[in-house]
Amino acid sequence: MDRPAPNLASTLRDATDALTPVSATPRLDAELLMAHALGIDRSAMLLRMHDLAVPPAFAALLARRVADEPVAYITGMQAFWDLDLHVTPDVLIPRADSETVIEVAIAGFDERDAPARILDLGTGSGALLLAALSVFGDAQGVGIDASAAALTVASGNAARLGLDGRAYFEQRDWTLDGWADGLGQFDLIMCNPPYIEDATPLADMVARHEPHSALFAGPDGLRDYRILLKTLKKLLKTTGIAVFEIGFNQSKSVAKLGTEAGFTSELTHDLSGNPRVLRFSLGIAQPNR
Repeated sequence: MDRPAPNLASTLRDATDALTPVSATPRLDAELLMAHALGIDRSAMLLRMHDLAVPPAFAALLARRVADEPVAYITGMQAFWDLDLHVTPDVLIPRADSETVIEVAIAGFDERDAPARILDLGTGSGALLLAALSVFGDAQGVGIDASAAALTVASGNAARLGLDGRAYFEQRDWTLDGWADGLGQFDLIMCNPPYIEDATPLADMVARHEPHSALFAGPDGLRDYRILLKTLKKLLKTTGIAVFEIGFNQSKSVAKLGTEAGFTSELTHDLSGNPRVLRFSLGIAQPNR
């Protein structure tokens, strides 16, 4: 007698069990992979659980996740802010913690002085720039990255989101002399640079799959802050702000680099209570939160 075909509910339960050793969110991972295999979004899948059959493609997707490949690279998509972004192993997977950069940027402007020009340093998938352009509807933005492959991802995301008329991307490497020439000045500069110390061990999923060039920043993790903060006055309008993501233990050292470059800074914590963002300006320092 033929066995009945497995239904979605039982397959998701089994997949959750299989993913528990490798994932902090095994049920969510299983659902995202199943929805991707079905070609529908997760909400639609959950509403139609009893009407859908398990697609043949699911087993291969599950095997990749069991092998510790990130869900975002398997599905090719990652949510950030209120955007759905295409991602590949050429770019870091945008994290929810980095949305603090956008929150701080929004808090830095009101409707009367919204930024006209935005710069995203190390744009990767374009997450920060495209999120900011979705908020500041009259702004133009430039994203730079040393990786041509990353810029292809970012420009594709801009086109998919209908922001390609306001987002421009350039290949520039800030470790080279003259990297900022011709960019002009900006009202808002955002940056999530590499900031991990070279000797820091990473989770296997990150170490094996995400681009190391976007993660590691020298023995103390401060290499890129030193370069960028020295150049910031050339790029930032006197009334503008720069919003930098930092590592959990870097607030004092990065703030000191900012002070040496002539900036005041304000620290903001993320939703988990970790120091996450430093806002730099040429104005009077604001109290740390």
